[in-house]
Amino acid sequence: MAFHPTAIIHPTAQVAEGVEIGPYAIIEENVIIGKGTSIGPHAVIGKWTELGENNQVFHMASVGAPPQDLKYKGEECWTRIGSNNVIREFATIHRGTVTGHAETVVGSNNLFMAYSHVAHDCRVGNGVVMANAATLAGHVTVQDNVILGGLVAIHQFVTIGAYSMLGGGTLVGLDIPPYMIATSGKRDAKLRGLNLIGLKRRGFSDEAINNLKKAYKTLFMADLKQAEAIAKIRAEIVGCAEVDNLLHFIETSQRGICRG
Repeated sequence: MAFHPTAIIHPTAQVAEGVEIGPYAIIEENVIIGKGTSIGPHAVIGKWTELGENNQVFHMASVGAPPQDLKYKGEECWTRIGSNNVIREFATIHRGTVTGHAETVVGSNNLFMAYSHVAHDCRVGNGVVMANAATLAGHVTVQDNVILGGLVAIHQFVTIGAYSMLGGGTLVGLDIPPYMIATSGKRDAKLRGLNLIGLKRRGFSDEAINNLKKAYKTLFMADLKQAEAIAKIRAEIVGCAEVDNLLHFIETSQRGICRG
């Protein structure tokens, strides 16, 4: 362990072997930090925060601070973060609330670029990239392998489906289905088609991509009601896990689906 003498570490913090804590960093009470993690200068790890292994928290980042929620009165709520995440300078990740999940949960292998923000009670999966100043409001779910461009802003309770990509500056008020690209419309996000390059880079088969293309055309370009489109897809495309996942996402959406 390498702790700079100016770092302030609460005696209740549990810090594993191989952790580095830089100058003037603050580690508050009831914090758990896994081995190989580094905490940069002036970073603050708020109380009730759990960090896994080999995370990099850069200078001036804030992880586990109280939520920006007027109803929060200091109750014990957690921030739980997996392993191998990179949290760049001035990024902020806030703990949960008792009126939500009582925890904010972040998976592993994510990149939070400078000034990105994860609000209270969010769920962020694995392999997510949040570019500079991308912002999640409270209770947002971001599934695995999503890319959020710079200055993206996502409304409370929205879900962003896996393997989707949002262009810079997009305002998102409705759920984004998995495998899609969305960019700014006149007021809100609009679908622009499948994230074809992203799917190919992730190793999706040609068959799966072709089935998703067919499903996309039926859902968003065939002038059918949603239930009719889903029934048609289920009759024509059988045994494709990706299409099944897409349809399940749409059928279980609480906020409604962003469209083209």
